[in-house]
Amino acid sequence: MTNWRQHWGDSGFRAQLLLTIPALVLVLYALATFLAFVESRPGISLPDPLLALYPAKDVTWLTFGVIYLGLVAGLVNLLRFPAHLLLALQSYIAMALFRIIAMYCVPLDPPQGMILLRDPLVEILGTGRVLTKDLFFSGHTATMVLLALTAPQRRLRVAFLVLAACVAVLVLWQHVHYSIDVFVAPFFAYAAYRIVVLAHPSADLS
Repeated sequence: MTNWRQHWGDSGFRAQLLLTIPALVLVLYALATFLAFVESRPGISLPDPLLALYPAKDVTWLTFGVIYLGLVAGLVNLLRFPAHLLLALQSYIAMALFRIIAMYCVPLDPPQGMILLRDPLVEILGTGRVLTKDLFFSGHTATMVLLALTAPQRRLRVAFLVLAACVAVLVLWQHVHYSIDVFVAPFFAYAAYRIVVLAHPSADLS
């Protein structure tokens, strides 16, 4: 609470946070709308020597267990550090915009033998549709990398990098993504993070 009182007293921080939250909502809405377009658009299939080495296996529950563990741990931790939370939210906005641009430029059909990755929470709530063309680049992997980049503590940065690696392996194991989708995800996440950091050279990350 001391951290929040200190940062909330800063008019610059307060204005940024109040602008970032609606911007995040708008970008998430734009991404969801765009994904509906992507699902209806024809794409191309890529040859993938790595995926050809092994059959797909359904590891949905393990995948989302790792993802939800990372998201909950990351958000709970970031709530203690307002500046890092703001950095994470703005970096995610930049990354989501990157995903829209990347998917628009690279229309793909799902990998051969893909096993649908059904979000257990969405299934329980009975909302949404299962996406198959949400491919280039892997948003789940990139999000875990962003949590690593924005975590204040070194041990958590290492832990999130391990989780990111686990998510990458699991989505490839299930043939949910092409190899290239996963391999480039950390670079897009880092680019989004660096853009936000460079936009705030004097930010007090405490």
